[in-house]
Amino acid sequence: MTAVHENHDTAIIDNYIRGDWRAPAAGERIPSLNPAKRGEVVGMAAASDLTDLDEAVQAADAARLAWRKLTGAQRGALLFKAADLLESRMETVGKTMTREMGKTIGEAKGETARGAAILRYYAGEGMRPIGDVIPSTDAEALMFTTRAPLGVVGVISPWNFPVAIPVWKMAPALVYGNTVVWKPAVETAATAALIMRCFHDAGFPAGVVNMVLGDGAVIGQGIAAHPGIHAVTFTGSNRVGKQVGQAALARGAKYQLEMGGKNPIIVASDADLDLAVDATISGGLRSTGQKCTATSRVIVLSDVYASFREKLLAKVKALRVGDGLDAETWLGPCASAKQYETVMRYINKGIEEGAELLTGGRQPEEPALSEGYYVTPAVFDKVTPAMTIAREEIFGPVLALIEARDMAEAIALANDTEYGLSASLYTRDLGSALSFIQETDAGLVRVNAETAGVELQAPFGGMKGSSSHSREQGQAAIEFYTSVKTVFMKP
Repeated sequence: MTAVHENHDTAIIDNYIRGDWRAPAAGERIPSLNPAKRGEVVGMAAASDLTDLDEAVQAADAARLAWRKLTGAQRGALLFKAADLLESRMETVGKTMTREMGKTIGEAKGETARGAAILRYYAGEGMRPIGDVIPSTDAEALMFTTRAPLGVVGVISPWNFPVAIPVWKMAPALVYGNTVVWKPAVETAATAALIMRCFHDAGFPAGVVNMVLGDGAVIGQGIAAHPGIHAVTFTGSNRVGKQVGQAALARGAKYQLEMGGKNPIIVASDADLDLAVDATISGGLRSTGQKCTATSRVIVLSDVYASFREKLLAKVKALRVGDGLDAETWLGPCASAKQYETVMRYINKGIEEGAELLTGGRQPEEPALSEGYYVTPAVFDKVTPAMTIAREEIFGPVLALIEARDMAEAIALANDTEYGLSASLYTRDLGSALSFIQETDAGLVRVNAETAGVELQAPFGGMKGSSSHSREQGQAAIEFYTSVKTVFMKP
């Protein structure tokens, strides 16, 4: 049985357990729909239950002792093979991703390329040092540290980056000697199956990597609560993340949560306004605003506020909304009916609370787009810090303009949120940049760069309500996926 059976372009997507594709125990399926053409079913994903999850955990547990005995170089060699396979299948993976969640084809292929780069990065980590020699007070002793894998790691990943996020979780887990049980979002199940096929074809031993599809309340919470899973890494909403963390904490499992953001960009009086506008649009509206690091609050100093607003509106109005498979499209649809309804609810709430909608926030008029979950990019003016659209994560193409008197007030406004994931400043002044870096409560701080995105070799994570305060990506990943073991030896 293969991962994806073609039937009039509809994929039948099974679980991947113990090196084999398996139908769900209960035989139920969940549709994955094309948000650009709401009647088109891209795939029918396994609707698994706890029986399927138990089988996957048992497979991962059975495989972990042999897997951890391999050298880091041996594990890394398999990641290199998976990277080559993923890169060679970029067209197929990119097109599937676009059909499933609406991201433009250029962004989808770029994300796939990034997934391959992440796999190669962690393949190389298999040859890096994992400990230190420590001086002992005993002249006859040798004391040093090494690192031990945690065991079975549960990975719960979202739909907005269906390649990059699961890969940057699974790759370090695997190279450091853990086995994996992965629950991807069912909205992007067909894309997930293509990733699993790369691991399978690369020759990973049976049981080392497993995939279980299903409802988050069943499989996601099942992973968090499962006694056979030693650590859980999650990316998603704050509400679900807290539930995952509480379930893991209750049984003493290690957990890592990356959650929401309400990310600000500050435009200083001396900023290059054209560059700041481009960064606001790219950071806030690419991927239809469906990034945890997306720019949401645009804090502009008073003396350049009107000029910035004028330049921003001109460029936002020129953006082309359409099907992500069209190479001319700049902005695709919201990923699902649920996400579309959420975005529209926030737009209406902004209007109700007194913000001025300058442009967008509506279904496009083109008849060809009537079957998709499209929203024209919205820009609000006269937004106050107490308004809902300035406080809650929207996860859609909505920008809220907020005026500030000076840099001190701008930084205070940037910090006036329960979140602390990403923040950006555009300025030519070194003093302003240093104040921003020192005073901003965010895990990712960027000067003269958009809020969205982080390089794969750099630590990534948030402060306050955006994170459980651990870090993903780069060499920082070893801190979560391993435990330090101190060794003391005497002859």
